[in-house]
Amino acid sequence: MAPRNPPLSEVVGHEPYNPVRDDSRLSPTEDLDRDPDGVPHSVVGMTAGFAVVFAMLVAFMFLAGSAVTKIAALAICAVAVPVVVSSLRKKADRERDHVHPSR
Repeated sequence: MAPRNPPLSEVVGHEPYNPVRDDSRLSPTEDLDRDPDGVPHSVVGMTAGFAVVFAMLVAFMFLAGSAVTKIAALAICAVAVPVVVSSLRKKADRERDHVHPSR
């Protein structure tokens, strides 16, 4: 016979309460509609997408290329990474929620 899972109130000691959309229970400075980390999620997604595509490009250039192509891959790494990082940082600063900054 499988063991019985106790109810959450027995484990925690009380019934948990999370005011997901109960605006009357929120504190004056709490906003559930903001990005919790302060960074726009579009920037996070673009960073992840860039990292995957860039890694595939550089790997392909190293595996399928000659010495000139390998040098070009290193040059792309040296130039593209700082440019993309700075442009994504600027985009994050523009789109960041300045009214409700992260804590």
